[in-house]
Amino acid sequence: MAALAPWPLAAAVSRIPANGAAGINPDTHLSLTFDGAPTLGTSGQIRIYEAGSSTLVDMLDLAIPPSPPRAAPAAAGTPAPAPAPSQLNTIGGLAGFHFYPLIITGNTAVITPHNNVLAYGKTYRVQIDAGVLLEGANPFPGFAGTRDWVFTTKVAPPAPGATRLVVAADGSGDFNTVQGAVDSIPDQNPARTTVFIRTGVYQEIVYFRNKTNITFLGEDREGVVVGYANNENFNAQPGVPVSERVGSSPYRRASFHADHSSGIQLVNLTLKNFTLRGGSQAEALLLNGGQNLVSHVNLVSLQDTLQFNDSVYIADSYIEGEVDFMWGRGPAFFKDCILNQLGRGPFMWIRSTSASHGFVFLHNTFQTAAGQAPLLARNTAAFPYSEVVLLDSAMGAINPAAWMLAGDLSNQHYWECGTTNLADGRPADVSGRLAGSRQLDRDKDAETIANYRNPAYVLGGWTPRLAPLIIEQPGAQTVTTGQNVTMTATVAAVPAPAYQWRRNGVALQDGAGISGATTPKLILSNARAVLAGTYTVVATNDSGSATSNPAGLTVR
Repeated sequence: MAALAPWPLAAAVSRIPANGAAGINPDTHLSLTFDGAPTLGTSGQIRIYEAGSSTLVDMLDLAIPPSPPRAAPAAAGTPAPAPAPSQLNTIGGLAGFHFYPLIITGNTAVITPHNNVLAYGKTYRVQIDAGVLLEGANPFPGFAGTRDWVFTTKVAPPAPGATRLVVAADGSGDFNTVQGAVDSIPDQNPARTTVFIRTGVYQEIVYFRNKTNITFLGEDREGVVVGYANNENFNAQPGVPVSERVGSSPYRRASFHADHSSGIQLVNLTLKNFTLRGGSQAEALLLNGGQNLVSHVNLVSLQDTLQFNDSVYIADSYIEGEVDFMWGRGPAFFKDCILNQLGRGPFMWIRSTSASHGFVFLHNTFQTAAGQAPLLARNTAAFPYSEVVLLDSAMGAINPAAWMLAGDLSNQHYWECGTTNLADGRPADVSGRLAGSRQLDRDKDAETIANYRNPAYVLGGWTPRLAPLIIEQPGAQTVTTGQNVTMTATVAAVPAPAYQWRRNGVALQDGAGISGATTPKLILSNARAVLAGTYTVVATNDSGSATSNPAGLTVR
């Protein structure tokens, strides 16, 4: 049998970090880019050595599967079998996460070292066995020498107490990974720290516990994607009881999980669970810990997209899934969100208790797939205090009953007021709603409606606050005389901010061809030389203010 043809010389393969590179973040992933698409081998090792001492600091063995097959429960009185070998990592201080040591996307293979094995101020060399990667049947020869792939990490981390950290997948920030940044922030952090995430795809499990006062701010809502193909089959929760209950062991199946953490703010990014259909429960976002806030965020998965088990305020966001894709104890307050059911439903399964409210939706849009009529929610007798309240929300085609409930309904609140049809804006036909649910009357139930429109009432007395963050800046424009000009800014803020546009630092007022001077959208009619200049907008609420980048207007 003829020998397999080798790949071109390893030196021709693009490496990140580049061979000989310095100033590398210790949380870096390692990537190899080829002319064609590689495939994953079934054996061989990837080793990282400290160059000076030749000490082995990390080893990834491709013969070990990422996750063991799920074994059937042992018979009563029989000792549980020893767990099969699998790839394990410690994330956010919690051991026992399964992970993929090597992920291939297109022509690039990304190697994920174990967390926190690389240090600052060190030089490392990487060795890769032949056969770890293949092109068809041809093995990539790897790196066997001591100088084939060498890099040096940064001398020191960001200064302690830094209130702004930058994450960039290309290594241009303080960290390459979101997890690296959050690991650097002390537990019970007293001062708010912003983790600014530059545009890129971050394939990583993010898990942290006992953190406070962190704002995760994306550079671009669609362009910043943080996620992983994590799910209950891949990272089954060890032990019982289930972790939405106090004192239990935490889930490991979410792609982004803030556990026993409060004051967490997620703004202007996409959180995605890459698990394919049929891959079991797979949260894109799991929040345990109160007074957390989500604004202008996309949450994308299929089953159990989000799980909220303490007070959460979520606004101006997009959430999609197809099976119980919103669930947990709550309380949670949703405002001006788009909730997109991809399949047959239900939208949610809420497990609130007598100690708090459930999930409340104000001015939300419930979208449904063509040809489907899903339920809004289901419940079982195990959760006799479940609560879902819908106020002034628009519905696609849903099951006329809306709810599937069981057990004693006397303390279950499945209430609506002002539901409209998404298609035409007219009042929805609620005559077929399940008995035991309730339509609130605007006059007779005015006090109840007013209470549920108030986030603090729903969220246990917490009033959500988010200082203005300008997430889309106005842009410079060059126009001809007589054209109309529109300048806009998108701001994340709770409560909604007041706006003031300025030209050359001077506050504008409506009139003389100017309108929208105190709104997010400024309109200049019939552009002329006197309107040329540098424009900014200031957004202010009771938590602070933010000024946009300057945008020049040139009139020719």
